[in-house]
Amino acid sequence: MEKIKIRGLVHISGRIFFVWGVFVGLKGFWDAFIGEPEANFFSPHKWEFVTKQQWFTWSGFEVAYGAASILAALVLFYYAKRLPDFVKRPIQVKTLL
Repeated sequence: MEKIKIRGLVHISGRIFFVWGVFVGLKGFWDAFIGEPEANFFSPHKWEFVTKQQWFTWSGFEVAYGAASILAALVLFYYAKRLPDFVKRPIQVKTLL
C-alpha cells in the first residue's frame, strides 16, 4: 500500500494562490496610486498614448484579480479541512509488454 497526501496538495495550491493574489493585488494598488505606464517615459507628453482612465481600469483589474486569487486560496484552505490527511491505495505495477 502506498500513501498519497491529499490535504497537503490542497494546501500547496492554496498557498500558491494566496502568494500570487497578494503580489498581484499590491501591484494593482501600486499602479493605481504611484506607478505609471512605460509609454509615458517614451512619449513627448505624459498620458498621450495611455489615458489615466485606461490606466486606472487596468489597475482595478489587477486588484480584482488579486482579490479573486486570495478568495480562491481561502476556499481551498476551507475545503482542505474536510479532506483526510492521506489516502492508501495498492501499488500498481506496470509492465512494458
